[in-house]
Amino acid sequence: MTSACNPTIRRIALTLGIFSAICGAAAADDGKTIKGVVELFTSQGCSSCPPADAALKKLVDEGDVVALAYHVDYWNYLGWADTLASKENTERQYAYARMLGRNGVYTPQAILNGRDHMNGADLPAIKSRLEMMRAGGKGLAVPVDATIGGDEISIKIGAGEGKANVVVVYFDRAKVVDVEKGENSGKQIAYWHAVRDIQTIGMWDGKPAEFTLPASVLIEGNGNSGCAVLLQSMKDAETPGAIVGAATVLAGPQGKL
Repeated sequence: MTSACNPTIRRIALTLGIFSAICGAAAADDGKTIKGVVELFTSQGCSSCPPADAALKKLVDEGDVVALAYHVDYWNYLGWADTLASKENTERQYAYARMLGRNGVYTPQAILNGRDHMNGADLPAIKSRLEMMRAGGKGLAVPVDATIGGDEISIKIGAGEGKANVVVVYFDRAKVVDVEKGENSGKQIAYWHAVRDIQTIGMWDGKPAEFTLPASVLIEGNGNSGCAVLLQSMKDAETPGAIVGAATVLAGPQGKL
């Protein structure tokens, strides 16, 4: 595939001196099998988070994992309000804590396939756990395909067992932030796939299904946008469960990850 690095990504890349790495990520191979979903809960105000943010970037570059960064707001009291954080991201992390039977949350926390958690900075352990999940029948068993065509995003979901919500997670592909206060004061940090909105667009009942979204949902960010489609079961109305299928769509000529 020919690289199609958009102006926003190009500017971020040049700022950090990593142009080739970013453009390579933007033009990931469509043929890769998605090995799992990694949802990183992170904060600009957490001194332990930059290594996890860098680990997520490696997953984005490799292109065979749906990688998402949820910036949380509960560290804002330390002196720096995370510019990418939202209360909805924090609520999702607490919902996962309920699912896992935990009393609290932490950063950097990586949730794997909606089933397990670990330190988000431990990339070898994350990859190993995803492989174990696949081998143990806890991977992504349901095929999900999402592509941009004309003015539409087409989502196709294959057959499988059970029921699940069809969740669309919108994100900014790359952001560079100058952190001026707090534990990371004075650092310029690159963030990848930072979540800005989550929407449930329908349900899947085990039968093949198709959904359509307007491509305009990715117009925000001047080509710096993307979305992930997660096929996620629910433990109850408020508590997410296992993710059984996933795909990613990126704005721009390359269209699909």
